[in-house]
Amino acid sequence: MKPTMKWLAGGGLLALAGGALIAGRRLLVPATPPLADAAAKRLTDFDLVAIDGAPLPMKRYAGQVVLLVNTASFCGYTPQYDGLQALQARYAGQGFTVIGVPSGNFLGQEHGSNKEISAFCEARFGIEFPLAQKGDVVGRNALPIYRWAAAVLGARNRPTWNFHKYLIGRDGRLITAFGTRIAPDNAAVRTAIELALRSVPAEA
Repeated sequence: MKPTMKWLAGGGLLALAGGALIAGRRLLVPATPPLADAAAKRLTDFDLVAIDGAPLPMKRYAGQVVLLVNTASFCGYTPQYDGLQALQARYAGQGFTVIGVPSGNFLGQEHGSNKEISAFCEARFGIEFPLAQKGDVVGRNALPIYRWAAAVLGARNRPTWNFHKYLIGRDGRLITAFGTRIAPDNAAVRTAIELALRSVPAEA
């Protein structure tokens, strides 16, 4: 999807693309409304829809460590799929999973249909971790799980581009976020995952 270009009053070119605004060379990410009672919620309070249309309840991952990543097929960072799949292969047996959320929020760099996304990920990268249906990760239409993450970790830790990563602990609480430029094989990512895997959730 190509950006829609508009001229602003007084000059200046504005591009609107998948929920993001580009003014000059700066990408303006729309505000994400906070989720009510976000601090009291856990991963298991949310549901997604799998890319094949089946339910994808987060209760399925209770007690696991989750790396939640907004993905895209036509991005310069799309090769990070390889690193994400490597994390899945390395840590899945210890109670870890990546969950990918395809999104066109940033310059529309995603396929139009979930079927196309699924076929691309399987053929190009052999993805085995769960993928949700395409959805918004920023802005007023952001998925509730992303509104929760933005509220808990703050606007400075919300996605500003594709392949932003939220790490969620075994207790269902958000731990930290890693920006787009921090690759999945970065030592900081692996260390944080391993620490989270070693932690034992406190009893309710």
